Amino acid sequence: MAPGGTAALVELRKELLRGLRDNPRWRVIDADLLHLQREWFNRGFLRLERIDWRTSAIVLEKLIQYEAVHAIEGWRDLRRRLEADRRCFAFFHPQLPEEPIIFIEVALTRTMSAHIQPLLDIGSPVTPANCDCAMFYSITNCQEGLRGISFGNLLIKQVAEELRREFPHLRRFATLSPIPGFRRWLDQKKREQPIELAALARLEQPDWHVGEIPDALQRTLLRLCAYYLLHAKEGGVRESEPLDPVARFHLGNGAVLERLNWMGDISENGIKRSAGLMVNYVYWLNELERNHERYFREHVIAASPQVEKLARECLLAPPAEKGAAA
Repeated sequence: MAPGGTAALVELRKELLRGLRDNPRWRVIDADLLHLQREWFNRGFLRLERIDWRTSAIVLEKLIQYEAVHAIEGWRDLRRRLEADRRCFAFFHPQLPEEPIIFIEVALTRTMSAHIQPLLDIGSPVTPANCDCAMFYSITNCQEGLRGISFGNLLIKQVAEELRREFPHLRRFATLSPIPGFRRWLDQKKREQPIELAALARLEQPDWHVGEIPDALQRTLLRLCAYYLLHAKEGGVRESEPLDPVARFHLGNGAVLERLNWMGDISENGIKRSAGLMVNYVYWLNELERNHERYFREHVIAASPQVEKLARECLLAPPAEKGAAA
């Protein structure tokens, strides 16, 4: 209740998390703080606000500072992300009035986007009319001191409802998401099965993605990525959940793994993390609860037939699955 007390405790936990590895006895303090924060930052206290060019400069500067998925390159870039065919929403807490807790960026498009660079192009034309798809292309947790508290699920669903009220003609709510663990998993598989994955030797070249890429390599990478998203699992207590953290998030929310996009992100990070691939998860609002329940109770991943077929055709798939694909 002290002035600035909540902000001070959030900052305290951020510093504590940074030192946990060297001071494991601090975990009891972390557990207490996390317990309190989950009560203080529950949905009843949070308020959803749309951020636009009229929002205070302090908050706009925080967006530039915190954006963790696709860096905002200054004020001109930020302004384009807040134009008429874009939306940005954030959760705020009454005790942190100028500190966004989490924010999401949305592009209103005429079809489901497959490539991120056109969405980030500050010179792209503004096209708010006749849009039928809302693309969630970036979501950023802003407060390191609130790690372990889930806000994204609530934010996406509430933003989808807000957009549906504003644009009744929207037919699809989808993401254009990175696949941050794919290349790391792929490199591990190459070490484990060098003969089977010899066709991926080109990936050792820094400029492998420049120029004409053989169709066979494209097909192989798409199939491996589909298999990774559907069948690569976490270990330990999460052994039944997808290895990829972004997949865990969206599939756990009840989204559908809809489509893989070849060279969806040709940035340096996109090539390094996911061999340029991106994925669309679709939020069918009437199916979210059912998909969520099946995911957690039966470990079923909701995926399109197209993605399932790619996974069955993967050279790592068991023979029975390959036979089914044939």
